[in-house]
This record gives sequence, C-alpha cells and structure tokens, in this order.
Amino acid sequence: MRIARVLFQASHKVTTGIVGVPVNPAARAQLIGLYKQTLDELKARIPEKAVYRQSVEAITSYRLNILEQNEDPSLIEKLINAGQIEELVGQAEDEIRLIAKMAEWKAWEPLEEPAPPRQWEYFKKAALTE
Repeated sequence: MRIARVLFQASHKVTTGIVGVPVNPAARAQLIGLYKQTLDELKARIPEKAVYRQSVEAITSYRLNILEQNEDPSLIEKLINAGQIEELVGQAEDEIRLIAKMAEWKAWEPLEEPAPPRQWEYFKKAALTE
C-alpha cells in the first residue's frame, strides 16, 4: 500500500509552486482546445502573409503536435520548454486575446505615415517597402 501511495504522488502534481496558479488536472485537454481555437482565430482574422500569423501558427502547431503525441504533462513541459503546463494554458488564453487586438490594429498594413529616414539604422535593418 505504501509503495502505491508514493507512486500515485509521484505521478500526480500536488502544486505548481507558483502563487495563484493552481494545478490543473485537465490542462492537456484544455490546451489542445485552446491551440485549435488559436489556429481557427488566426485563419479567420489575420491575413496569411502577416508575419504575426506565420509565427503564431508555427509555434502553436508545433506545440499542438507535442500535445497530441504525448499524454504525460511533465514530458509535455520538457518538450515545449516554456513553463509548466498550467502556465501554457495562460499563455494560450493570452494569445487568443492578442489575436483579437492584432486584428483590430491591423499591424500588417503599411504605416499611415512613412518612417523617417534612417529610423531603422540603429537595428541595422532596411525599411520594408511594398
């Protein structure tokens, strides 16, 4: 009986160790749903050529693939390497809210006013022209 208790405790997270972030036993399923929602929102609201969409799609698809191939939360956390699975849920929820803001801001459109000369020299990048 004692060995079974130790094994059970080892396989089930008791705390995240982060104040205000409780353990979420359904985090994997929730995260899969959030990542699918993220991809749907991107396709519906952000143009295909927008760098933001391309970046978020790549990261989200990569993470979704890991989630679909693995069930162990600690392995998922290790493979994604971006915090605990409960933190990933928060990040995914934030990303969905950001998609709405990016669609509102239309950050992919050209600037209303051209950038001043030499504005991007500090970053050693040429200004984008379309």
